[in-house]
Amino acid sequence: MKYIWLDLLHKGHDDATAILLAVHCQDICLLGISTVHGNTSAESTNINAARCLHAFAAPESVHVYPGANKPLIRPARHDAEIHGIDGLGGVQGLPHDDDPGVRARLESRNTSARALERMAQAVVSTWKNGEGSQVTIISSGPMTNIALFASVYPDLLVGIEEFVFMGGGVGLGNRSPSAEFNILCDPEAAQIVLDVPVKKTMIPLNVTHTAIFTHATHRLLLSPGAAPDGPLPHPATRLRHMLSTLLSFFADAYKSTFGFLDGPPIHDALTIAYVAHPEMFQCKRYRVDVELSGAHTAGETVVDIWNYRVCDDSWGRSGKNCLVAESLDVQRFFEFFLECVARCDDVSPLNK
Repeated sequence: MKYIWLDLLHKGHDDATAILLAVHCQDICLLGISTVHGNTSAESTNINAARCLHAFAAPESVHVYPGANKPLIRPARHDAEIHGIDGLGGVQGLPHDDDPGVRARLESRNTSARALERMAQAVVSTWKNGEGSQVTIISSGPMTNIALFASVYPDLLVGIEEFVFMGGGVGLGNRSPSAEFNILCDPEAAQIVLDVPVKKTMIPLNVTHTAIFTHATHRLLLSPGAAPDGPLPHPATRLRHMLSTLLSFFADAYKSTFGFLDGPPIHDALTIAYVAHPEMFQCKRYRVDVELSGAHTAGETVVDIWNYRVCDDSWGRSGKNCLVAESLDVQRFFEFFLECVARCDDVSPLNK
């Protein structure tokens, strides 16, 4: 069993799929969710994450905690053209903000608890000074919260098994010619995390852009056992209808903005797949740094594929500090994705 903490971008459509997989992967125990600046307002982010937790029938112990609402140094960036004004544009069927099940995810015995405090408490209570299990912290947005956690609680790094993040690219960007959005939002935070002496795995655009939610997969999402061709079938359940509207909006945004004609990439869900089934991925260890001051390349992840830099065996600032995913078993990933949807379908309150 892997114990994870999920740190989310200020909500996006692929973040919702990451939540679903984290809740319904049988090999993962989700301890909590923190939110970070990015696509929309902090309030919308926290509520949207809570709406997903309720819709996906997450354990009642899993709550959402607000984190950093701006980068360490730079102005905040937003990406409403991809995810809509509220961060979940186009979705139909999610519970409303005032649903008691949603509000409960935003409440706790300590209603003033913030992300860093709860992350620390989760690590302490899970690690148990070495008698328990380490925690894997997953980031699907800017790494501001993770950098702050590592800086404020260095004594707890012994309880961290790995930092896994969706972000960056090897010679590839999506919000500048050379930089991926999550890293570009807070490159200084990303460099801080890369320098931490803990194992890290990067799931870059080069790999996430192969995880395309195609028409054939869409048909299976709507109706298990559907043929790969033909018009989209009627959704078998309300949950499947909700997921279809969510991913259809995302598909349209990626088509108009980036020219993806076969469907959108399911970026963030790959972090959960990696933690649960690393055998789906081919990875190689490299030295990775972030360009902080380039006029045209700020936010670029610089992956030393030719080993120019002399490094030791550590995971920190002097070593080969990061595993970089280089390929994905796409078919197996979507089989895993649909398996988790099926488990969610059996218990989702949307279907009652």
